Amino acid sequence: MPKLQQIVGFRVGRENFGVPIGIVHEIVRMMDITVVPDAPAHIEGVINLRGKIIPVVDLRKRFSEPVEPNRRNRIMVAELDGHQVGLVVDAANEVLKVNPELIEPPPNIFEQGELNYVTGVGKFSGKLVILIDLAKIMQRGELRRISDFAETAGVVPPAL
Repeated sequence: MPKLQQIVGFRVGRENFGVPIGIVHEIVRMMDITVVPDAPAHIEGVINLRGKIIPVVDLRKRFSEPVEPNRRNRIMVAELDGHQVGLVVDAANEVLKVNPELIEPPPNIFEQGELNYVTGVGKFSGKLVILIDLAKIMQRGELRRISDFAETAGVVPPAL
């Protein structure tokens, strides 16, 4: 029997997504997000998570979904290219144990341009879950910029 993969399941809009459990550090409730001036629209700002400044990206905006704040919204803290990034999702609550044989490669339409972040489509409990590569959603330059925002926001100006 193939080794089961562990996937963190989350929802953005009406769609179910999944990422490998290995990149997810934790899932936290929504908290105050400090806005960073001149940041791209889908970058919400930064949070202070136990003394660490972490940039926050709203995946709902990134996926062009309506943003409807509710108490099920979560910030999923993931590690991408050595940087921690918070991702606002509509809900994140389950770890799926997946048989790799139930994951199909993405349809050809996902290989072009903007949709190249889809790594596969899995069938779980009668639902389709779109498996994604978060690093591809956050293009390399964007990741660097987000980290710069976090570092800038984390710098406390010296007292006069």
